[in-house]
Amino acid sequence: MAEPVAHLDWGGDGPPVLLLHGLAGYAGEWEPVAVRLRERGHRVLAMDLRGHGGSVRHPRDTSANAHADDVAGLLGRLGAGPAVLVGQSLGGRVALRVAVEHPSLVRGLALVEADARPASGAPGDAAIRWLRSWPLPFPDRASAAAWLGGGAVGDAWAGGLEERDGGLRPRFDVDVLARLFDALLRAPSWPAWTAPGLPVLLLVAEHGILAPAAVRAMLAARPDAWSLGVPGAGHDVHLERPDAVAGFLDAFLAARL
Repeated sequence: MAEPVAHLDWGGDGPPVLLLHGLAGYAGEWEPVAVRLRERGHRVLAMDLRGHGGSVRHPRDTSANAHADDVAGLLGRLGAGPAVLVGQSLGGRVALRVAVEHPSLVRGLALVEADARPASGAPGDAAIRWLRSWPLPFPDRASAAAWLGGGAVGDAWAGGLEERDGGLRPRFDVDVLARLFDALLRAPSWPAWTAPGLPVLLLVAEHGILAPAAVRAMLAARPDAWSLGVPGAGHDVHLERPDAVAGFLDAFLAARL
């Protein structure tokens, strides 16, 4: 069941674009990309996924379909559907589930460093171990940003923390994230990626997490997909290279939507 979710709305008069963050992220991390898309005339939205940021921290339901219902509920309340869904990493899995469960609300899909293939084994274990390794609390934002990668990436991650219990702490519970991460990775996503007629974009960073075999498999299944690479960038490419990401998204929207 959909629960109230926190969101940001940059306005704009064009067809709506909804930006979906990755694991342990938050809507505000999309600000540099969102501003650039808004300047190009797009209606730009972002939301905190359940379990993240300003949305419900301990949701009753951590299933993949609950995430899809949250998106559908937000678009319905804002009168913003159908929308182009842009999902980075785990946000890409959410976007794919929305396309499976609520296809009438999706005009196109842009996956940023996100794999649509079925997951196997324990695919999220490394990410969850990393979240558990954070030396909490961080004493200040500068220390947090440095530990979380430095530069634009570290600063954006630090921007998602809150002052609580004697220092800066995450606005999420790692145990909750572990459950929702597992559910989203295991939920069928391939049918959305291969849906006939749905415009799709795959954006890959040179130093990201997508294996070349994954990219080949996805493009073989959708030879009509746009595929773009960002040299020199890592998994958080939207934080490192917002100009490039916004430019690629704008080109995709103009040409395919």
